[in-house]
Amino acid sequence: MIQNMGHSPKLFLFGMIFLFSATINAQSDNQHILSGNLQLTGNFFIRDSIIDADKTPQYDHQLYGAESWLQLNYSGYGFDVGVRFDAFHNSNLLNRQESYSAQGIGRWYIKKKIKELGISAGFLYDQIGSGIIFRAFEDRTLLIDNALTGLRLTYDLGENWTAKAFTGRQKRQFELYPAIIKGAAIDGFIAPKELEEGKTNWSLAPGFGIVNRTIDDVTMMQVTGALGSYLPQDSITPTYNNYAMSLYNTLTYGDFSWYVEGALKSKDVVFNPFLERVTQTGQTVLGKLVSEGGSVLYTSLSFSKKGFGANVEFKRTENFTLRTDPFALLTQGQINFLPPMSRVNTYRLTARYAPATQELGEQAFQIDLRYNPTRKLGFNVNFSNITRLDGELLYREAYTEVVYKYKRKWNLTGGIQFQNYNQDIYENKPGVPIVEALTPYVEFLYKFDRKKSLRTEFQYMNTDEDFGSWVFGLAEFSVAPNWIFTISDMYNLDDKKTAPHHYPRVDVTYIRNANRFGLSFIKQVEGIVCTGGICRLEPAFSGVRLNVSSTF
Repeated sequence: MIQNMGHSPKLFLFGMIFLFSATINAQSDNQHILSGNLQLTGNFFIRDSIIDADKTPQYDHQLYGAESWLQLNYSGYGFDVGVRFDAFHNSNLLNRQESYSAQGIGRWYIKKKIKELGISAGFLYDQIGSGIIFRAFEDRTLLIDNALTGLRLTYDLGENWTAKAFTGRQKRQFELYPAIIKGAAIDGFIAPKELEEGKTNWSLAPGFGIVNRTIDDVTMMQVTGALGSYLPQDSITPTYNNYAMSLYNTLTYGDFSWYVEGALKSKDVVFNPFLERVTQTGQTVLGKLVSEGGSVLYTSLSFSKKGFGANVEFKRTENFTLRTDPFALLTQGQINFLPPMSRVNTYRLTARYAPATQELGEQAFQIDLRYNPTRKLGFNVNFSNITRLDGELLYREAYTEVVYKYKRKWNLTGGIQFQNYNQDIYENKPGVPIVEALTPYVEFLYKFDRKKSLRTEFQYMNTDEDFGSWVFGLAEFSVAPNWIFTISDMYNLDDKKTAPHHYPRVDVTYIRNANRFGLSFIKQVEGIVCTGGICRLEPAFSGVRLNVSSTF
């Protein structure tokens, strides 16, 4: 059951903001600062059944969808106050196969510092350590906004130590999950006095955190109701409370930095979509509720010297699903954040297959090496490998990059990427083979003068799986500081599902001061969209997109 947030806090906040702003004669002076930003996206859908851009309300009859966020922030009289208005009209961000329309106050907050004590109330973004046991954050690309709606206290324990405690409920669009989340953490910094004098070069940044989630009676009734249909061998005893704790530290010594975090969680009711169970009628179904504890070990070691940098990461995850509701799936109801273990690629084809973090179990490592022998020349090599705990391959990538800069006239970037990608696990496509893709790419930037430049890209993906091989080309002409014109095309050489098809895109961007306007015509193939290891499968898109962003 999801409870409504009510309107009284919103009206109170609006009144306070307008009361404060009425005293401001200018946007910013020595005492008062009023700022904000706007982000708006409008999609005009054009049906194209050839690329499977159809069979949703937007393509069938609505034809238009939009999302917008307007944020206002005020600082004055020792307070920080903010409010954000969100609007979704025929949006397909929440569910790509459905339409979502709603509007209202998406966030408000009040913050005050009283000597060592910090007080925050409202919709709060925060995390403990790297986020493994708790992270409240926002990602508009995937419509993730799991702000903690409640109260947070912080206290400075001397110059280098801080303690914090919080309690609240997690946001779900314009409502709240009923589960109560509370937690505490302490973070510090340890270094000898000689560090300030430059006589030593080591320091420690330790921390410890704990989080508790208590599910509500209605959710517990739903859990026991579902378990009532289980056979005795699959039955479990659900608990209201779940606990997770983590211990973390960053050691810095000269050119080295080593971060390590270990986390444990108590037994908790979670849904495992990969386990089979037998129903009372004798049928075998996939997916069942289980009660298991979990653990995560994550560490990264980096080294940086003039002209050379290296970073090595390792992570082992076992049964570490932390959600407000055991029935919440995909990006909904996530309390924590597990660091991704693959390179964040930017080119269209190198980023086509990206691995989502596996909460139930994965073992992964990643190595990244960078070498710049001169200012003109640079090399980057990255290798990542992700498997299940039993050794089954989930993802493997080898990536190389070479950058050459000729004076200030032109830049050339090129390299090769090799990938193994388990579509069965990442995209829930049972029986399909692991994608093996080889992708060479090249980018060339030429500067005609201080204002005008031309950037081109060319990429080729060779694979026999999924849709087959691809070729991609792009040309982008920029006239600083106002205009950017981009045209690109992605062509399927041997589509395994339909006839070979073009996926063109044309973008016109206008920038004026802190305002940015973009108008695009897009045809986009079905694929994975990821942000920080959180991924989801996106259907094909066909239409016109308007983007507006402004900061004031």
